Amino acid sequence: MAVTPGTPSVLRVMNDRAALDLLVAHGPLTRTRIGELTGLSKPTTSQILGRLEAAGLVRTTGSQAGRPGPNAVLYEIEPGAAHVAALSADPTGITAVVADITGAERGRCRIEAVAVAEDVRHRTAQLVAEAVEGALGKAGLRPDELTATVIGTPGAIDPHTGQLRYAPHLPGWHSRTLRAELAEVLGTPVSIENDVNLAAVAEQHEGAAQDHDDFVLAYVDEGVGAAIVLGGTLLRGATGGAGEIGYMPLPGAPLARGGDSVHARTDGGGGFQSLVAAPAVRQLAGGVHDLGEALSNPGVLDEVARRLATGLAAVVAVVDPELVVLSGTVAQAGGDALRERVEEELSGLALPRPQLRVSELDGDPILTGALRTALTQARDTVFDTSTA
Repeated sequence: MAVTPGTPSVLRVMNDRAALDLLVAHGPLTRTRIGELTGLSKPTTSQILGRLEAAGLVRTTGSQAGRPGPNAVLYEIEPGAAHVAALSADPTGITAVVADITGAERGRCRIEAVAVAEDVRHRTAQLVAEAVEGALGKAGLRPDELTATVIGTPGAIDPHTGQLRYAPHLPGWHSRTLRAELAEVLGTPVSIENDVNLAAVAEQHEGAAQDHDDFVLAYVDEGVGAAIVLGGTLLRGATGGAGEIGYMPLPGAPLARGGDSVHARTDGGGGFQSLVAAPAVRQLAGGVHDLGEALSNPGVLDEVARRLATGLAAVVAVVDPELVVLSGTVAQAGGDALRERVEEELSGLALPRPQLRVSELDGDPILTGALRTALTQARDTVFDTSTA
């Protein structure tokens, strides 16, 4: 049903979405509380809840006691109104999580690429499908019950070509038609997003960057990348490569070369990541594999902090964020001791001095961000009552 701005139909759709968003944010609420939070009258609120319940978007869930008079009925989002899939792809495999529209996890599956196929290059779509099907199976769901799927990968999709760049270590992911192939196999719209960008989404919604509209997430792991959020908007760049600071030239590091962004090396072959990524930290520690043990050495810790501060200074000088969040295995292993030393190194530079925090998110921030993004997409579709 088409709607015209300013008409009762538009107001109805807006009120429906406002009520649904409140239930997502707060959990079960009474009709009276929804009316208080939206400023709508009791009759209007009752009409909204009646429509949403008839549409299968909300349900009653017991009652609230403790007040004079009859117990008030509680309403909540109908969990089965839609389901989403969130995936994280890495060089050794794919992890998939399926959740209902409330964000509650229903199933999870990990597919190891090496164990499943000797030639991953020709089986990317199949591997993704197997991971999703495994998660769906644990949730007792069918593939046609998915509304949205978001996949996090290293690198970035070029919006002009549809090709994955900056991730040569993911064979099979560089087809220009990959997104369409995945959508066909899964039977649901598919978004492919940079993994660090998704980690930033997680930090913005439930981590260290809550209530910050200008921040940088520096992800220091086996590779190095950044997500840049300015004015609440993620900066992507002309080819999707904004934040690929691992390749950034710095004093003391060889230049990262590879001919183009499709074939550029991500194994520490040059640039910032050759100084601070996990392989560099292990090398500084004389080959110690455990990063926590490596960074317990004060000399190693100081040198990593100095290198990290040098790279971050270049980013800070350009984008002037109010906050820098350190994430990834190196940042987690270094903890507050690393943060304090980086902060000290930055304090002596003639630059803006952002707050510096270490991520405290539990679990995989990439999967968390992918799930959050998939839920946003699904809710925008399912919660739109204009066609009802």
